[in-house]
Formats: sequence, C-alpha cells, structure tokens
Amino acid sequence: MNDQKPYGRWIAEAVGTFLLVLFGTGVVHVAVFSGALQGLGQVAVAWGIGIGLAIYATAAVSGAHLNPAVTLALAIWRGFSWKQVGPYVAAQFVGAFAAAATLHGLFHNWIAHFETANNITRGEPGSQRSAMAYGEYFPNPDFGTDAEAFELVSHVQAFGAEALGTGLLVFFIFALIDPRNRNAPLGRAVAFPIGLVVTVLICLLAVLTQGGFNPARDFGPRVFAFLAGWGEIAIPGPRGGFFTVYILAPLVGAVIGGAAFDFLIRPHLPKAEQD
Repeated sequence: MNDQKPYGRWIAEAVGTFLLVLFGTGVVHVAVFSGALQGLGQVAVAWGIGIGLAIYATAAVSGAHLNPAVTLALAIWRGFSWKQVGPYVAAQFVGAFAAAATLHGLFHNWIAHFETANNITRGEPGSQRSAMAYGEYFPNPDFGTDAEAFELVSHVQAFGAEALGTGLLVFFIFALIDPRNRNAPLGRAVAFPIGLVVTVLICLLAVLTQGGFNPARDFGPRVFAFLAGWGEIAIPGPRGGFFTVYILAPLVGAVIGGAAFDFLIRPHLPKAEQD
C-alpha cells in the first residue's frame, strides 16, 4: 500500500465500513421489522459473511480495518502510522453513517409499520425496540426495555462484554495475520475466518449488548438515529453509558486483546524460516 495515495485508503475504509454496516445492520433491519429471520444465529452468520465480503473488497487498498478499535490496536502493536489513525477513523464513521442513512431510506415504511403495530412512539421510552436496528442497547431490547429488563445487564457487565468481545476479535485478527502462524490461512483466505470470529462472538454476547465490538458500527448509525427522530433514545440512550460501553470499551478491549496475543502467543510461534 506504500505507493497508493492516502485518500485512496480513506475511501476504501469508508466503502468497506459502509458495506460492513449495510450488510450487518441491514440483516438486523430484516430480523426486527419483518421477522423474516429466525433467531440470533441467522443474524450472526449474515454478519460474519458481510464482514468477510467487506474485507475482500477493500483489504488490498486500505488493509480493511473497518473498525476504530482495530485501527488503534494496529497503531499500538503493529506500527500502523499514527498520522493515519484520525483519517481512518473518520472514514469509518462516514461509511457507517452513510449505510444507516441508506437502510433508513429502504426500510422507513417497514419501521413505521412496526412502530405503529407495537404502539411505539419514536423517541419515547421503549422505542429502542426500533432504534436497535441502528445503535445498540444493553440488554438486547428483544429481552425487554423496562426497569426489570435493565437489571439483567449492568453497565459494568455491558462494558466487560464489549471489551471482551473486541479483545477476542483483535486477538484472533493478530493470530490470523501473523506470518509465523503456520496454521493460519494465507493472504486472501483470512477474510472469512475473521467474519467467523464475529459470528461466534455475536452468538455469545449479543443477548447482553447486541454485540457491537466496533465504535464506528455503533456511533455512525446512532448519530443517524438521533437525527431521524429517536433523539435521546439514541443519544445518550435510555440508560446513558453508550460512550463507555460502545466506544470506550471496544478501544480498551482491542488494546488488551492485541497485548494478550503479543505477550502470550507470539513469542512462542515458530521462528520464520530463513532462505
């Protein structure tokens, strides 16, 4: 990528994140507003496939970070240029916001029908049942939006779930791209294993926090939802804490996940073969 124009990388990050959010949250739209998908597993699989496709489309240009937490971890542990961190993150948020706007344009009639059928007033308590297609909430609004449901997942537990999920994601990314890991898929084959990691993490943790693990994926659509009428249900959210749970926790988890791989696994990998 050294001979490429920097703006080309930024465009690729925006496009890749657009695709990731379009496919991933698009499937959430279908599941929530039409009921066409049955169960969390189907949504998780579609998320994983979408991530793999987004990586395939953009990795040759930008490296396909598509996630501010991944960008931060690569800057700290893999020498990614700090000068590129800001533009990459900005591009990721732009792509995520654009995907949310696109999905709202496609599904706004379905959303309105869902809200009417379920006596939901957009922007009022309980409307996270429709806002969940954009930003994320803890617990998953499918399990309730009242005080009793809130007792299922505390702020600390939600922070831990997002940090753990993102940490594991970065741990596996580092494992999959390390040239000394002889069991890792080579080159272009790495995209879908990364998507598979996200699929498993969603199956494990999405009941708690909807499984974000990506500040751009949450904040871009969340800002759109704020502007589209969900207001305080989107930002700061019915319980507050969206910044710590969906932005700060993934960043912290990513740094820890990268450190875990570098200190626990990487030193023990076979030495690179000498020509």
